[in-house]
Amino acid sequence: MDTLNSMLGAHEALSPFWLWTCFGIVVILLLAADLFWFNRKNEEPHFWHTLWICVAYVAVAILFGGFVWLEDGPEKGMDYFTGYLLEKSLSMDNIFVMSMIFAALGVPRKYQHRVLFWGILGALFMRGILIGVGDALVLKFHWILYLFSAFLIYTGIKMLMAKDDEMGDIRDTKIYQWISKFFHVTHEIRGEHFFVKENGRHFITPLFFALMIIETMDLVFALDSIPAIFLVTTDVYVIYTSNIFAILGLRALYFLLAAIISKFAYLKPAISIILIFIGCKIFLPRFGIEVHEWQSLAVTIGLLAGGIIVSLIKAPKENGKA
Repeated sequence: MDTLNSMLGAHEALSPFWLWTCFGIVVILLLAADLFWFNRKNEEPHFWHTLWICVAYVAVAILFGGFVWLEDGPEKGMDYFTGYLLEKSLSMDNIFVMSMIFAALGVPRKYQHRVLFWGILGALFMRGILIGVGDALVLKFHWILYLFSAFLIYTGIKMLMAKDDEMGDIRDTKIYQWISKFFHVTHEIRGEHFFVKENGRHFITPLFFALMIIETMDLVFALDSIPAIFLVTTDVYVIYTSNIFAILGLRALYFLLAAIISKFAYLKPAISIILIFIGCKIFLPRFGIEVHEWQSLAVTIGLLAGGIIVSLIKAPKENGKA
């Protein structure tokens, strides 16, 4: 009960308006830089250019985490970094799915950043709604945190037990078939356009079709990540800022990792164990085990680093055997 009471105590003092204003200004500046500076032209992203953008996003996220640490204390700062790393790690599956969607629809790399920019804007709005709903539920029904915990443990075990499978032809999926019922779809790329008009009829292009599927998949992934972050902290400011900073750098991370994400075979088991660990946190005090913020952060960092290192060590050996 002590853990649950401490988590709910975060609702007692809402973050002041000026903190939200600072966050909003930083997000607007990053989006403006992304749209008007990082990707001004429709051209295929270059590795070093994308790498520096990734570094810039991570640096801003770390600096903002330091700001939270100084303003709200070390406990909130560690919660922020735990939430950021958790959301970042869960987005790895999202990157793999986006790569499959673009490949299936034949969207050239030079137009993918346009789709992902609007996809990220949609994700920002969607996460805001989901976090608001989650916060309202936790305030009214405290016991829902236990449901979040059980769901997270189930999700982690399911991920751990699942076999690697690839997405088949996207035109055979229920999402594609459902969208096709309501919209006229052209299967030809028409430059950077989302919509075209032919013979008096409006069509959506593969770019907009990809955007709709990506937004739908982000909603699915959010159903895992939102309960997870609420079990790290119930402070809405920490939840939203850590989520958004992780999402903002997702586009650059996609272009950096899309081609090699499948090589990190041991990252998914590491993420699965993190989900199980966070899900168990709320139950551990009943057995006399108290998990502090720094311990949650250390476990998250350790497991992610371990998954990446083992993948890098094992991959060359497994390829050699093959």
